[in-house]
Amino acid sequence: MTFEKGGWTYILTNKRDGILYIGVTSNIAVRMMQHREGNGSAFARKYGLDRLVLVEHHSTIEEAITREKALKAWKRERKIRLIEEANLDWRDLFDDILA
Repeated sequence: MTFEKGGWTYILTNKRDGILYIGVTSNIAVRMMQHREGNGSAFARKYGLDRLVLVEHHSTIEEAITREKALKAWKRERKIRLIEEANLDWRDLFDDILA
């Protein structure tokens, strides 16, 4: 995955059908390292949310922020459908972003 300019929205969890965290960043690799090291959000740290199950690239950070707000407004069932459409097994995509 190339690191393009713009922004990223992402969803973290601790297990399949677990707690979901939706975030936005301009650098997904750095942000994931922060989460993995316990320096991400307090919410993600509290619940051990470090499995990246969905990541989306956007042309601008503003588009990413708009998408983040929209995702946060969705009901849980819709978020789960989105994850499973892109990542049926809820596989951790962290290694994919480093490839």
